[in-house]
This record gives sequence, C-alpha cells and structure tokens, in this order.
Amino acid sequence: MAIQESGEMYLETILILSKEKSAVRAIDICDYMGFSKPSVSRAVSILKRDGYINVDAGNHLTLTETGKKIAETILERHNVLSETFIKLGVSPEIALEDACKIEHVISDETFQAIKKFNKE
Repeated sequence: MAIQESGEMYLETILILSKEKSAVRAIDICDYMGFSKPSVSRAVSILKRDGYINVDAGNHLTLTETGKKIAETILERHNVLSETFIKLGVSPEIALEDACKIEHVISDETFQAIKKFNKE
C-alpha cells in the first residue's frame, strides 16, 4: 500500500525533529506542523500500523528503516527543489511553499534530472 502525501509529511517532520531533539513525541509534531492533537494521534497510529514508525513505552516516535528512507527522500526533494527555485529567482517563501507541494508528486526521473542539471 502506497503512503499518502500527508503520511510523507509526517515522516519528513519526524526526521527533521529527530535531528533537533533526542526524542520526538506527538506533541512536538503538533507544535511543528500546527495540527491538532487528535489529527496527529490518528496519523501516528496509521503510520505505526503500516510499519513506518515505532512508538516506545515513553511515547517516543522513531522511524523504521522504511519510514526513514521515505522521509529522507522527501526531505532531499524539498531541499533540492527549494534551492533550485531560489536560484531561479523565486522568493524564499514561495520557493519553500512550492517545493513542499511538488516534492510529493514529482517523478524520480524528473527529480534526478533536476539534480543532474544543478551539478552542471
């Protein structure tokens, strides 16, 4: 079963937060994403059920290998796309917004071509 865009956003957020904090909890996701506790709780249970995250006895969230791979892919796309748009003259705010939308739907072929183009 393919993960939905919202699931990818949660995994990306957990990855980002895990680089900033020693332990990530659902409330951290609420604060970071601006989502309600019930929404985050529902998403966490789905991500756990589908094998993308683990939740320990202290309610700390960690990415599984599968979850981490997806999160790293999405974060890389976000970073490369936003940097590319800024180089093209797009304002940083719009570049970040557009990258956030595109990172979930861009094909791997197109993304790899953008990466290659940026290196030339």
